[in-house]
Amino acid sequence: MSKFVRDHGPWSVVLEEYTLCDRMPEWFDHWEGEGILTRLENPVIVEAVRRLAVPTVFLRNAPKDLAVPSVLTDNGAVARDAFAHLKDLGLRHFAFCGYEGADYSDERRAAFVDAVARIGLTCHVFKGSGGSPSRDTAGFERDGLKDHELLGEWLGTLPKPIGLMACNDIRGQQVLDVCRTLGTGVPDEVAVVGVDNDEVLCDFSDPPMSSVVPDAERVGFEAAVLLDKMMAGHKPPLHPLFVPSKGVVARHSTDVLAIDDPPIAAAVRFIRDHASDKIDVGDVVRAVALSRSTFETRFAKALGRSAKQEILRVRLKRAMQLLSETDSSLEFVAEKLGFDEAGYMSRIFKKKIGLTPSQFRAQSRLKESVAGAGAPPEAAGSARRAVRKKS
Repeated sequence: MSKFVRDHGPWSVVLEEYTLCDRMPEWFDHWEGEGILTRLENPVIVEAVRRLAVPTVFLRNAPKDLAVPSVLTDNGAVARDAFAHLKDLGLRHFAFCGYEGADYSDERRAAFVDAVARIGLTCHVFKGSGGSPSRDTAGFERDGLKDHELLGEWLGTLPKPIGLMACNDIRGQQVLDVCRTLGTGVPDEVAVVGVDNDEVLCDFSDPPMSSVVPDAERVGFEAAVLLDKMMAGHKPPLHPLFVPSKGVVARHSTDVLAIDDPPIAAAVRFIRDHASDKIDVGDVVRAVALSRSTFETRFAKALGRSAKQEILRVRLKRAMQLLSETDSSLEFVAEKLGFDEAGYMSRIFKKKIGLTPSQFRAQSRLKESVAGAGAPPEAAGSARRAVRKKS
C-alpha cells in the first residue's frame, strides 16, 4: 500500500496495528474517512463496515454476508511452491501441519494434499486435538500451539525421510522444536518448510527454516489500487483477487538429499558445493571414488539426468538468482559461476531458459514492479482519498 501512496498519492492514512481478532478502536465510531483497508476478523468490523457504507477492501476472506471485495495471498500457489521445493529434494513422503479450522491453513492443506495426490502419493496430515471452542483464526492458532505433546506423537509415526509443510513459520518453528526434543534429525529425517519468510523467526529457528515467500507488498498495492477505483465510483469485483507467492527461500531445514545411494548423494552434494569452481564430471567421479561408467549409470538412475546436466542446472539456477537479485554485470556472473566467458553463458542460458540473461533480468524486474508499473490509468488519475478524513 505504501508504494501506491508514494506513486499515486496524496492519501491521508490512519494506520494502527492490531491482531486479527482485536476489537475495533473507540475512535472508529467518530471517524470520517472515505475508504477502508482491513484484515480484522470479528463481527464488530463487519457491522462497522456495514454501518459506515464506505468503499472497503478486505485483506482476509470477506464475510459471506458482506458484499465487499478481497485481495488475498493465493494459498494454493503457496502450497504448490512448498510441495515443489520438497519434491525437488527427492523426497517421497510428505506431511502437512497446520491449525485445523483456520481458513488460510485449511486452504494450504487442501492444495498441498492435492499436489501430493497428483503424483500418486498420500499426504500425512496433523489433525490436532480437535474440539476447540475457538471460532476465529487467533483462537485456532492459540489452541494449536498447545498440541506440543500430540504433535510429538504424530511426528514419531511418520515414515522417514519426509518433507513437511507447516502452514506458517510459527507452526514450522514448533515442529522444529518438537523434532529437537524427540531427537529427530532435521533435515535428514524431517525436512521442514514454513510460510511467510519471517526472517527473524526463520533465522533463529534451530536449524534455520526454509519458508515460502508471500508477495505481501503486491497484496497491499493491489488492494490500494482497487480501493482507489471504488472510491472513484467503480463497482467492486465479484470475486477475490489472488496474488501468487514468490517462491521459497531455502535454509538448512530443507538442506537434504533424499537419495538412497550414498556415493551418489555425496556426488550431488559435491556438485552443489563446487559447481561454481569450474568442476567437470571427472572431478565429481574422483570425489566419490567410483569408476566412470558405474558412476554415470548410478547417477542417472538416482536423479534422472546426467552429472553434466546437474552441474549445468546448478550453475544456471544460481545465475538466475544473481540476475534477479543483484545488479552484477554479466561478466561478473559468468566468472562467479565458473563459465568461461559471458558470451558462452549467454548462449547456454538462452538455450536452456529460453531468454538471454539480460531478458531474464528485465523480466524479473518487471515482475517485481508489475503492481506499480501496471496501475490502471483510472486508478492513478482518480481521487486519492483512501482513509482520508473529510475536511
